[in-house]
Amino acid sequence: MLFSSSTPKLNSLCSGAGIGGLVLAITIGKFAGRDIHIDLYEARDVIATAGAGISVSRRTAEVMVELGLYEKSPHPSSSYGLRLRKSNAPEGGFDVFKTFRPGSNMHRKDLIDVLKQSISSSCTVHFNKRLTKYEKQSPGSLILYFTDDSTSTADVLVGADGIHSSVRKTFFEAIGPDTVDPSKIRHYTQPSWTGTLVYRSVFPAEKLSELDPNNVALKYFIIFCGKGKHIVSYPVSQGTQINKAGTPFEGHWVSDVSLEEAEEAYQDFEPDAKHPLNVIWAESFVLSSTHEYFSQPLHVVNELPLFTCDRVVLIGDAAHAMTPYCGAGAGQAIEDAFVLGRLLAHPLTTLDNVPVALKAYQDVRLPFAQFVACESKRTGKMYDFRAPGYYDGTDRGNGREEMEVLKEKILDQWHWESKGEGGTVAEWEKAERQLQEGSCNGGYENGTS
Repeated sequence: MLFSSSTPKLNSLCSGAGIGGLVLAITIGKFAGRDIHIDLYEARDVIATAGAGISVSRRTAEVMVELGLYEKSPHPSSSYGLRLRKSNAPEGGFDVFKTFRPGSNMHRKDLIDVLKQSISSSCTVHFNKRLTKYEKQSPGSLILYFTDDSTSTADVLVGADGIHSSVRKTFFEAIGPDTVDPSKIRHYTQPSWTGTLVYRSVFPAEKLSELDPNNVALKYFIIFCGKGKHIVSYPVSQGTQINKAGTPFEGHWVSDVSLEEAEEAYQDFEPDAKHPLNVIWAESFVLSSTHEYFSQPLHVVNELPLFTCDRVVLIGDAAHAMTPYCGAGAGQAIEDAFVLGRLLAHPLTTLDNVPVALKAYQDVRLPFAQFVACESKRTGKMYDFRAPGYYDGTDRGNGREEMEVLKEKILDQWHWESKGEGGTVAEWEKAERQLQEGSCNGGYENGTS
């Protein structure tokens, strides 16, 4: 079947204009041109992103290079110094190890700016459009309902609407009992609290330098580890800002954090870990909310049995919101969007065999994304000295020896990228072969086959 440039072969609607939704639109625009029209529906009145820093791994960088985004993105270097310290010692901790990791760090805002500038003309962004639900229409199109009582239709719906995804909620509520156990619906639709409270902030590096010019956080990606909690600190925006996140083991749902609360949480930590707290509050006092320190309970999406059914598909946090300990959440959303975008843009993908393309996406992305989520959870336990069988923070007089064993396991955990089958481009090529085979064999009845 041939499609003219004036008549798109597919009308794809993406709920959510975050990192995943934007990369999806860019990928489709690059490889399909105007053959596919994509509408991005954003709940807010502006394209923005929560959080601060983002780790650009080798796999993520591979996608950005393929899309022509890497050279446009500000990043400090192709590798960065990393330290892991045992820091729950008020007078000073010690380095467990120093190493270099391939990749780079950047501010999420910088990445969003690059993505916004790279959207093709085949994409239309709609603001203040929060999706509430969707319904399947005959002969197969989808109707979308928004909080402002407006509706829209699409051939394909991509749920890129985050951890509280309305698409995921409707998706599992609409699936029949033959596919998903009805008693598990809430388990799949609702995010799950990890029991961890996260404190986050970004502040100017120069302010910390004035207070403590030799602070290790000025030069390194550093992880300050302690019993039941740890702090991750690293430069972003070419080293002019520092992203700092601490994770106590237990906490409550709060939004504002007092200096006293944070100081109490980390009272047993070394000075290099605690000095930035004073910088954060000094900056907040002068600059209002520009550099505020906030907290949030860390939630994840429980492991899902599938990412697609019929013409609906989930990507990014809507599919696999994970803990941040591998620095891979945003990267996995980018990988999802790249593989899915290439499949939807493929010449073999038509309105009739969209489920075949979505099934190919699921088969390569679901197992790897969920593997990364599990690795991230395991890594976080190691940082908090809570990993079964490894150093647990108890003083038995041989802490350095026990930390040496833990060090080797953490280094192995950081090799999660190499445990996939090649990289993201290799995943896409595998998905393309499945699309070709499925198209030749007549496809699938639906995306769950």
